[in-house]
Amino acid sequence: MLHYSLVHWSEFFSATLLLNLAPGPDLAFILGHTARGGTRHGLAAMLGVWAGVLCHITFAVVGLSALIAASAEAFAIVKWVGVAYLLWLGVQALRSKGGFLADAGPRSSISRRRVFGQGMLVNLLNPKVAIFFLAFLPQFLVPGAGPVWLQLLLHGILVIAVAGLIEPPLVFFGDRVTARLRASDRLSRWLDRALGTMLIGLGLKLAAMRR
Repeated sequence: MLHYSLVHWSEFFSATLLLNLAPGPDLAFILGHTARGGTRHGLAAMLGVWAGVLCHITFAVVGLSALIAASAEAFAIVKWVGVAYLLWLGVQALRSKGGFLADAGPRSSISRRRVFGQGMLVNLLNPKVAIFFLAFLPQFLVPGAGPVWLQLLLHGILVIAVAGLIEPPLVFFGDRVTARLRASDRLSRWLDRALGTMLIGLGLKLAAMRR
C-alpha cells in the first residue's frame, strides 16, 4: 500500500539516526537510571520513554499535538505539569541517602514498573516532544504513497525502531561502567545527587522553553 523511493528512506533514516544519537533529556534520563540502578532500571526507563514517544506519535496522527501547538493554555498546562514532575523527582533524589534508585531491598527499592512510569511521564509531559513530532513526521509524507495517517504512523514507529538499535547498547555499556561505582555507599549517594541535579536541570530547561 505504501510506496517510497530509496532516496526517501535514506533521507529519513539519516535524519532519524542523528535524532537518536543527539544527546537529549530522554537519553540523559535513561543513562541516569542505568548509572544508579543498573541494566534493568535503565531498560525500564528506556521502555517508558518509548511508550511516551508512541503516545506522542499517536497524538500527532490524530491531531492532538496540533491542538497543543495552537493553544497557549493547553501548552502551558502540559508544560508546567511536566516541570513540576521533573522537579519533584529531582528533589526526591537529592534528599535520598543513596537508595533513590538502588536495589536496597524489596520494600525500599524503586520497582522497574515505577521507573517505566517515570520514563513515560517525563516524555509524555514534555510538549516540546509533541511539537517536534508534529513538525518532523510531515516532512516525510509523500503524496500518493498512501493514507496520510498511515504514513505518519509508519514513520513514527520507525523512529522508535531506530532507537531500539542505539539505546540498548548504551544501557548495557553504561551499566558495566558504573557497576563498581554502585558498590560504594558514598558513591551511590553522589550518583543520587547527580541524578537529582540532572532532573532539576531538565525541569528548569523545560520551564524556560517557549512555544
